[in-house]
Amino acid sequence: MPNANARPSTPPKPPTRAPEPALRRALSTSLLYFFILGDVLGAGVYVLVGQVAAASGGAVWVPLLVALALSLLTAASYAELVTKYPRAGGSSHYATRAFGPAAGFVTGFCMLAAGIVSVAALARGFAGDYLTAFVTLPVALVAGLFLVLLGLVNARGIRESTRANVVATLVEVGGLVVIVALGAWLLLRGEGDPGRLLELGTPREDPAAAVLSGSVLAYYSFVGFETSVNVAEETRDPGRSYPRALFGALATAGVVYVLVGVAASAAVPTEVLADSSGPLLEVVRAAGGVPPLLFSAIALVAVANGALLTGIMSSRLAYGMARDGLLPSVLTRVLPARRTPWVAIIATAGPALLLALTGSVATLASTLVLLLLVVFLFVNAAALALRSDPGEPGHFRAPVVLPVLGAASCVVLATQIEAEVWLRGGAILGLAVVLAVVAAGRSRRGSVLPAARGTHRVDADA
Repeated sequence: MPNANARPSTPPKPPTRAPEPALRRALSTSLLYFFILGDVLGAGVYVLVGQVAAASGGAVWVPLLVALALSLLTAASYAELVTKYPRAGGSSHYATRAFGPAAGFVTGFCMLAAGIVSVAALARGFAGDYLTAFVTLPVALVAGLFLVLLGLVNARGIRESTRANVVATLVEVGGLVVIVALGAWLLLRGEGDPGRLLELGTPREDPAAAVLSGSVLAYYSFVGFETSVNVAEETRDPGRSYPRALFGALATAGVVYVLVGVAASAAVPTEVLADSSGPLLEVVRAAGGVPPLLFSAIALVAVANGALLTGIMSSRLAYGMARDGLLPSVLTRVLPARRTPWVAIIATAGPALLLALTGSVATLASTLVLLLLVVFLFVNAAALALRSDPGEPGHFRAPVVLPVLGAASCVVLATQIEAEVWLRGGAILGLAVVLAVVAAGRSRRGSVLPAARGTHRVDADA
């Protein structure tokens, strides 16, 4: 006879896997602000002022302001999406939520490719003229050591990386402040020509066309803010911190860029700026009083800092795409103590080294803007498609007109990209589409098979 007091037997619970290690939330608003500012105030401003002058004439400040306005349009979409979905993966994750895994893979692949290309270009640039002012070493050796050191700092931890970025950003901004001060000093001495600040293009050129042509180049100076979305998961309070840090950093960069453009154009003839690969160094030489070697050292810090921040973005993006099932799951492995994605760091540094050894800075940089315009188009479209999704409570909400104008600006700027760049970028986009079809099929199978096997699957929205 059964015991009436006995408890009914219950089947044993199936073993559960330990939860996936999360990234450490260590970024404050100020650290995030310097992260974004340091990435925007990277190597671009040290080399692009001359190219903008060649395209738009002496009124360099006009296309810089236009580029800032266009950047803020897409930044508003990022601010909304980041605070809605504060997690690593960024642009890829937003496109996946809005349009499915195929669109997410294309977006993420373009972003990842742009990041790797950017790090490769900066690694090669670090081994170039600025370094040869101090020592001449083989490009392969410098690029290899440079990327290894960046990877070690990245793996050390997000807090340590961003603290190093704060110091480097202060050095970069200090160098740009020196340029502004030297330009003002030249004008006070009665040298230079303030009249150049009103010259747009050539007398036979349409001023609007000159501004648009220069704005495409100036736009490159403002990109970098998009890398910060991939550290949102490591931000303490992304809903509050991210919009403040993003718009504050872009506004700061805009003021600095306009002042630098005014100083350089007024101090140095437009044709001299246009022909120089180091246009800000021309201001130093014209004004005197600052050793060129010192400014070369500042430029090296700017290049290294830009590469570090872009390397952080690339590794976090690879980590996030892997967690979404769009890349191999091995990329989600993190160091137990540091909680940094060490496999993703290695996986993104390898191709960057290969590109740095096989391509020129000009070749590597030429496809970057095109890839980012594709990414930005998807992000603005995703912001519109996901408007009805509540997301995280209290997230930033941009006026609907801003994503619309942001998407339109991407199309307009893309029409200004040269045909040969479209050929190179088209090859990357074609590869992305092919791989997206494979990744989408794998993602659909993965959403069913783990459940059928009774295994644990990490939710993409966790």
